[in-house]
Order: sequence, then structure tokens, then C-alpha cells
Amino acid sequence: MSRTWFITGTSSGFGREMTERLLERGDRVAATLRSPTVLESLKAQYGNQLWVAQLDVTDSQQVRNVIDRAFTELGQIDVVVSNAGYGLAGAAEELADEHIVQLLNTNVIGSIQVIRAALPHLRRQGGGRILQLSSMGGQITFPGLSLYHTSKFAMEGFVDTVAQEVSGFNIEFTLVEPGTAQTSFTQGLVMSEPLAAYETSGIRSLLENWPQIGDAKKMVREMIASVDRSPAPRRLILGSDAYTLVHAGLQEKLAALEAQKEIALSTDID
Repeated sequence: MSRTWFITGTSSGFGREMTERLLERGDRVAATLRSPTVLESLKAQYGNQLWVAQLDVTDSQQVRNVIDRAFTELGQIDVVVSNAGYGLAGAAEELADEHIVQLLNTNVIGSIQVIRAALPHLRRQGGGRILQLSSMGGQITFPGLSLYHTSKFAMEGFVDTVAQEVSGFNIEFTLVEPGTAQTSFTQGLVMSEPLAAYETSGIRSLLENWPQIGDAKKMVREMIASVDRSPAPRRLILGSDAYTLVHAGLQEKLAALEAQKEIALSTDID
């Protein structure tokens, strides 16, 4: 069954790979990115099958305008993929204020505004699917990525909440949680200026030498396939590293919770 998809952040990485795969199989794609000329070759190849618009997700009014225009010009959009985002690395006190604000504006506020702008359209058309790109870093953490994790944890909480609010409108969500993958993510990683106090911490060595074991093409294949599953999987773990690390993290949290059961129960009103 052919579908129409709206995708943010299609210049590279998962967004570009998903756009190409969907076009190849005959779906229609509304691709948004900051520099539309990047997709000129695809537009020349696929014509009206590919709808392209300039979009900076940190501009909330532009987000609303572009999404309104996409639904108006394309009619029904079946799947909205909130993919735009990037990473910020460095110990927490190394991070520059402007880098913190920019990351949160992109990864959190931008993603929230994409979803908020799409909801009225999806509600009026009787439903749809939203894929929010998260990460294994939305459930577990690594030193040196505090603000990246903050952004992913924030979106996981937002999506879990909104999914409950709109379940009666046949709108379903999937949080996509990839592990490491051979994409352009590391090239786009913003590194903070180092402080001497953290020279021996090993944070930068860890980030610079992190093995990229996931196959981006296979991951995108599973993202697309998830839309055929009903009910929608709330979380889609991708990669053996993601499965192993998230599994261990959840077991640790559950064990810590059980260890505090008596304390928790003892604090109710008598």
C-alpha cells in the first residue's frame, strides 16, 4: 500500500536514507531540510513523487506554515517522521550556553512543534502515525553526552504523554531508539571546548573512538516496516548494542526500585 510521508532532516543520515528508500518503493515523500538544493537530484529523478520544502525546525512559525502547506497541497499524510536533530558532546561544565540553547531548540522544541503542528491535521483526517527519532540514549546515558541525553529523555516523556492524549483519534506514536550506526551523526557532533580538569576523564577518547556497529539501511528498513504493525510499537530498539545496553539499564533500574519498595510504601498517609 502506497503512503505519503512527511520527514524532517532529510539532507543526510536516517532522514536521507528513508527518503530514498520510500521513493524507490513508490511512496510519496514530503521532505524538509534547511538546504533544499541538497535534494535536487532526487527531485529531478522522482518529480511530483517528492515534495520538498525548506525548514529550520527551530523556527516554530515556519514549522507550522510548512506542515500546513504540506497537508493542503498533498492532502492526506499518513506518517510524520520527526527526525531532525544532532548531538552535542562534552562534560556538562564544558558546554557553552549558546550550544545548550541551540541543541534544545532543535532536538526538543523543534520536535515538539513538529508534532504539535501535525496533530490537528492527523486528527481531522481520522488518524495517522508519528515516528519520533530518539536513541538508546533516551533510556541510558554515557558521560560526555549530558545535553544530548537530556533532549532524548525529554522527547520520550513528551511522546509517552501525548500518545495517551490522542489515542482516541487513531493517532499512534513510535519512539525509534537506534544504537550506534554508520551515519553522518558523528560528523555533525558539536564538541565543546575542553577544560583541563577533564583531560584524564577519557570522555573525548570514548566519543572519538566509539565503534559504529549498526547498519543504517537495515535500521531504516525496520523503521518503515514498523508502520505496518498495529498497534504501533511504542518503542523500536535498533541495534545489538542498543538492545544489550537498554536491557541492562532497565534491569538495574528495576532492581533499585524493588530495593526501595518498603521505603516507598511507608510514606503513604496512615
